[in-house]
Amino acid sequence: MFVIGDFARHGRVSVRMLRHYDAIGLLRPAHVDPHSGYRFYEAAQLARLNRVIALKELGFTLEQVRSILDEEVGAEELRGMLRLRQAELETALAQARARLAQVGARLRAIESEGRMSAQDVVVKKVPAVRIAELSGVAASFGPQDIGPVIGPLYEELCGRLEAAGVTGFGPGIAYYEDAGRGDGSVLVHAGMTVPEGTVAEGVEVRVLPGLEEAATVVHRGSMDEILPTAQTLASWIDTHGYVSAGYARELYLECPDDTSRWVTELQEPVTRA
Repeated sequence: MFVIGDFARHGRVSVRMLRHYDAIGLLRPAHVDPHSGYRFYEAAQLARLNRVIALKELGFTLEQVRSILDEEVGAEELRGMLRLRQAELETALAQARARLAQVGARLRAIESEGRMSAQDVVVKKVPAVRIAELSGVAASFGPQDIGPVIGPLYEELCGRLEAAGVTGFGPGIAYYEDAGRGDGSVLVHAGMTVPEGTVAEGVEVRVLPGLEEAATVVHRGSMDEILPTAQTLASWIDTHGYVSAGYARELYLECPDDTSRWVTELQEPVTRA
């Protein structure tokens, strides 16, 4: 047996925590000396302690932890519960990171007001291109709504092209349209340039019309941080006698695993005011 200090050390918890767990009946000592009141624990109790800590750190209340353990949940079922909770927390963390990136992008847009360079904006003709595409609907044009839609679309699209034996496809081109629902939702088209004769199950292959005149600018970095670049483009269009003629397309020139190194060209159709 271990005295409470040694058991706490082996369990990587505090003595105070063990006393609290004892007080609420969550983890009782194996033996309490009736004369000294010293608590003694067995090594086998580390298994219950591990479960208590794991469940607690995954967001369960101590009352919920006690209910789970008192029901004698099996190890495999407990693993399943923990994996599910882990996935929920990872999703929440990814969403929080995305929101943080969007706040940072807004901040950079504010900081760059009044000193945005127009030298990188180029007006040019964009040629037609053959693409294979999948489409979906996003609740809005905000990054928080576009990202969760366009990412899975591209994963599915590339998987279907590879399954069909298509080689030499890319780069990616995304374009957008109003979904026509009257609620601000956006129809998202995730496309990849493909060679002539491409056929893949469940994938639409079409020629994306060219743009007679497009104001273009290159964005370097994650698409979660596109806002300052997009607003630089908007400012240039407004101050140079042009009018936007639709959503900007996104031509993904370089897409390494590290999204901070992405290179994307925005192509916004324009006309003279």
